Order: sequence, then structure tokens, then C-alpha cells
Amino acid sequence: MYSWIWRHLPGNAAAKVLAASVMALAVAALLLFVVFPEVEPLLPFTNVTVAE
Repeated sequence: MYSWIWRHLPGNAAAKVLAASVMALAVAALLLFVVFPEVEPLLPFTNVTVAE
């Protein structure tokens, strides 16, 4: 998959590295600010109790 993306990016190696970095940051931002907040209420980690 990564080689397919690399082959289809335009430009020389420096431009490809920059474009791939921007794409990776965009995916990380999408996950952090959209996907994870939507999924978080469905996870069981908020119902933690400590019994003594």
C-alpha cells in the first residue's frame, strides 16, 4: 500500500516526502479530533470503579 502511494505522488523524492508527511498528519488529526471523540463514549473505560 505504501509503495502504491509513493508511486502515485507527484514530484521528486523531497516533494514525495513532504506530501506523505502532510497526508500522515492529516490522518492523525482526523483520528484525534473526529474519530476518537465519536468512539470514546462507546468504550467501557469510563465505568471504572475501585473496590476497597
